[in-house]
Amino acid sequence: MSDIAGAAKRLLLGRPFRSDRLSHTLLPKRIALPVFASDALSSVAYAPDEIILTLSIAGVGASLLSPWVGLAVVVVLIVVVASYRQNVHAYPSGGGDYEVVTTNLGAKPGLAVGSALLVDYALTVAVSISSGAQYAASAIPVLRGHEVSFALLLVLVLMLLNLRGIKESGTLFAIPTYIFMFAVAAMAVTGAVRYLMGDLPAAESADLDVLAETGYEQGLVGLGGALLVLRAFASGSAALTGVEAISNGVPNFRKPKSKNAATTLLMLGMLSVTFLMSILLLARATGAKLVEFPAEQLVRDGVPVGEEYVQHPVLSQLADAVFRGVPPAFYLVTIAAGLILVLAANTAFNGFPVLGSILAKDGYLPKQLHTRGDRLAFSNGIVTLAVGAAVLIWAFDAQVTRLIQLYIVGVFVSFTMSQLSMVRHWNRELRTVPDEVSRRRMLRSRAINMTGFVLTGTVLIVVLISKFTRGAWIALLAMAVVYATMWAVRRHYDHVAAELALDDDPSTARALPSRVHAIVLLARLHKPAMRAIAYARATRPSVLEGVTVNVDDEATDALREQWEALEIPVPLRVLDSPFREITRPVVGYVKSIRRESPRDLVVVYVPEYVVGHWWEQLLHNQSALRLKSRLLFTPGVVVASVPWQLESSAVAAGDGVAQ
Repeated sequence: MSDIAGAAKRLLLGRPFRSDRLSHTLLPKRIALPVFASDALSSVAYAPDEIILTLSIAGVGASLLSPWVGLAVVVVLIVVVASYRQNVHAYPSGGGDYEVVTTNLGAKPGLAVGSALLVDYALTVAVSISSGAQYAASAIPVLRGHEVSFALLLVLVLMLLNLRGIKESGTLFAIPTYIFMFAVAAMAVTGAVRYLMGDLPAAESADLDVLAETGYEQGLVGLGGALLVLRAFASGSAALTGVEAISNGVPNFRKPKSKNAATTLLMLGMLSVTFLMSILLLARATGAKLVEFPAEQLVRDGVPVGEEYVQHPVLSQLADAVFRGVPPAFYLVTIAAGLILVLAANTAFNGFPVLGSILAKDGYLPKQLHTRGDRLAFSNGIVTLAVGAAVLIWAFDAQVTRLIQLYIVGVFVSFTMSQLSMVRHWNRELRTVPDEVSRRRMLRSRAINMTGFVLTGTVLIVVLISKFTRGAWIALLAMAVVYATMWAVRRHYDHVAAELALDDDPSTARALPSRVHAIVLLARLHKPAMRAIAYARATRPSVLEGVTVNVDDEATDALREQWEALEIPVPLRVLDSPFREITRPVVGYVKSIRRESPRDLVVVYVPEYVVGHWWEQLLHNQSALRLKSRLLFTPGVVVASVPWQLESSAVAAGDGVAQ
């Protein structure tokens, strides 16, 4: 069974890597860009949708504001990219926002940022995969109605690919990401040329009217209209997600790490700005419509289009319009968009395990998240992220519009606190650096980070105001739960460390027990029992005795007679058990020894069978397992298992020799 499992693991994940191959998994910029920037690049496939969808609540005229809302998002994006270029130079170890905030503001604010990022990484996977499943359903009609199952399958595939190792998965994902970049750039250029020439076709939804929801019949007027614009801006700010992943992934870049990471950030910013504004401008030029409830909100000739109408994402509508008459180009854009949305989740699969490893190293998460797997990836972190994202996809039915309300809260919490921390970092550095050239550079960096703090803090307030009742409270609650859990884990580790630490007098930790009282547990005399007696005698304990529990008078008498016949030089003690229990009499006897001589060490030898099949384990060792689990909680007691390999275990091991 274990051989089959091992073969399956090697087939799926590949051969294990030696630790000295870690340097070979580092990424050049051409691979790092698709690995770490695919999240932010992919947001151009759904961030424009959310801006247009939100503005459409106030009717068709309100969507004309979408390029201006997009421009506001672009301003914030440029400032955040410039700010994080300072971060990767100042803190290149890979802790990202968590390290920056912990170093400059303290452990509790740092842990708050860590919890926000962990939640947001899970939401990144859920949103990207769900959006990718919707694009797939748009291109492949047979998938309609099965988006959840398809999305869960994609999460499983991504998990397996990442378990194979970061460089291998990055190389695999680079080609689709570059295809997406080429496809969107080609669509933007072609659309701009056709618009200037006056022959840009209208989008498939251009002839439809949009019914404003109740309360917005007059359009974007009053306080309600202002709040709606803020909601559109908050949803469009999803375009900024993924920037922080590069600061967390600096250790995965080739040297010079900080410089390469900063260059990748710059390329990411330029591409995201270009793509976002191109799509919003093309959507306005082609008259593309997108609403939350198309059956009721979209109207043709005064009649709602009904349930039979299929609403496609904005990018698909634009590809159809720009490349009308050229189906291969349309399918290239649509398929590339679906792929990039799936691969965008890979950014989180690279960021979450690294951050989880750092938090585990600091004692805030289980230690298992700190160790690398046999393919040099943080396997436990990858699996944890996949499980969390799968739960979100299932719980929210793979609906991007529902998930997006939870999204970006965490990332803007980390943005804001990170920029505040960097301002404090530069203030501290300026007090110690006398060189005028260095001071001017630091003053410039501080100004950039201060601007970033003001803008991201403002966006965070907007997001909380506009999205709180629509689902953002769930994200905040999840962050609070993760924060409390990590703090509890740290308190546990601290308590255990304090309890296990040496006393002021180290000699007390090396003090030997007064005596060793050895007990060999017996049910009957056979080869495993005789081996356990031999092992116990070889340790030369102060006291050695065989102990059996009398649950059957005839069996006990037979054991006594055989014991005497073999002249075993060890006394045999029989414990009475009126209710035919085994565990309680043995535990009671061991505790009585401890009460009489508290400084004695009691060693209990338990003969056990080693079997080769899982079903054989159900037939053996159950009494021993219960006894050991009870004795483990008894102070001053050591339980020693004495194995006896049955024939089936020898066959399973491949040597064919039983003991």
